[in-house]
Amino acid sequence: MRHALIATLAVLTAGSALAEYPEKPITIVVPFAAGGPTDKVARDLAEALRKPLGATLVIENVGGAGGTLGATKVAKAAPDGYTVLLHHIGMATSPGLYRALQYKTLDDFEYLGLINEVPMTLIGRPTLPAANYAELAKWLDANKGKVNLANAGLGSASHLCGLLFQSTLKNDMTTVPYKGTAPAMNDLLGGQVDIMCDQTTNTTGQIEAGKVKAYAVTTTKRLTAPALAKLPTLDESGLKGFNVSIWHGLYAPKGTPKAVVDKVNAALKVALQDADFHKRQEALGAVIVTDARVNSVDHKKFVEAEINKWGPIIRAAGQYAD
Repeated sequence: MRHALIATLAVLTAGSALAEYPEKPITIVVPFAAGGPTDKVARDLAEALRKPLGATLVIENVGGAGGTLGATKVAKAAPDGYTVLLHHIGMATSPGLYRALQYKTLDDFEYLGLINEVPMTLIGRPTLPAANYAELAKWLDANKGKVNLANAGLGSASHLCGLLFQSTLKNDMTTVPYKGTAPAMNDLLGGQVDIMCDQTTNTTGQIEAGKVKAYAVTTTKRLTAPALAKLPTLDESGLKGFNVSIWHGLYAPKGTPKAVVDKVNAALKVALQDADFHKRQEALGAVIVTDARVNSVDHKKFVEAEINKWGPIIRAAGQYAD
């Protein structure tokens, strides 16, 4: 009787807690430094989520180890819905890049929905002789073994795009990793490196100002932003099937109650329709996700497919981040 009474009280208490969720601020862990593109997405989303979720959302930046430190913190956090993770494509590439992860991407998280996709652009130093992608392809072929390909560090979006670019071209370049996008861009502008593939959030301003050569976008469809509308896709330029975008999703620790997961997911769907959020994301060159991947189950299926896509590419390159 005593044990049954305790169990009943526990169920009633849990049910009451769920009914009241959220009753305190929710922390969104961003596994990168403040000021970067993922941090910007998180802060914009936090504002859009505030009303439909009925809670204050606080951003906590836990950078380091290619986003794995922040992801580890959330994986080990209390599964109560008050600590969530906003992460990008690194959720799918970390299992390949890090051979001793402290979490399992598909096992240690509840999937709350995909948020957006950020296209990437292939750009070159201002003094590069190629004026368009066709000329760039010839220049790359003529300079095999001499081309310097910059990226923002192992595991970064630009690193991943560069790996796929080299793999698709079957052209090994000298990869030059930097500690962030800013120093990589500075050296590209200064002519110390030749080319780079990076997010529109980081390149659009430089393209608009005419400070870099812009050659192509990495999505299968052309972009509509004025500065990018004339750029061909790599797919139409001969690299059939080439498609890279940096997507962002929301996650909670494994074991978070389904009622909480459902409530956050419902609020996320409302936030993704917020007009101000749309405007802010468009300014970053991001595209809001509107398909089935906003649902928890489809979000997880998508990440699993991305793991299967990037794992072989990373292993073939032999470039690990641990």
